[in-house]
Amino acid sequence: MSDVPEAPGWWQASDGRWYPPEQFGQAAGAPTTAPPPASPPPPAAAVPSAGAAPVPHGAGAPVLCTVGDISVTGTEVITPAGRIPLRHTTWMVSNMTTTSQGIPTWAIVLAIVFAVVCLLGLLFLLVKEERTTGVVQVSVQADGFFHATQIPIASRVQVADVENRVNYIRSLVASAP
Repeated sequence: MSDVPEAPGWWQASDGRWYPPEQFGQAAGAPTTAPPPASPPPPAAAVPSAGAAPVPHGAGAPVLCTVGDISVTGTEVITPAGRIPLRHTTWMVSNMTTTSQGIPTWAIVLAIVFAVVCLLGLLFLLVKEERTTGVVQVSVQADGFFHATQIPIASRVQVADVENRVNYIRSLVASAP
């Protein structure tokens, strides 16, 4: 007896509990006729393991790299505009970000507070903060095909990550069969 079926062939009695096939007709409220034959369980959806890349619907090859809305397998490029073979594609990266330096607000407040107490508070004005804003545009081009995506950027590390992803994809293109 269980609250959920534990195997194919288990049946549910009127008390709402599930019973194994060998206990058919013995439970309170159990039907007196044989349980219907157990239908095979529905096929389980393929769930990738923790380190595996997701497999797009209808594709057999795993996604090796993703940049924005562009996914790349070992043999093809998948975009919202369609799928194209990876071979003979050209990849371009346009860095449209700006990086500026400024004094953070907290440093200005501390400089004012400590300037009243001692002039060492003015040293807080030497603190600089770097701000990176903008987008990096990645485009893929092939004969009769062009797709571009823009990735919003908030740090220099993100710019390097996008450029490294595109360089990896370029190495896949170079080794494509």
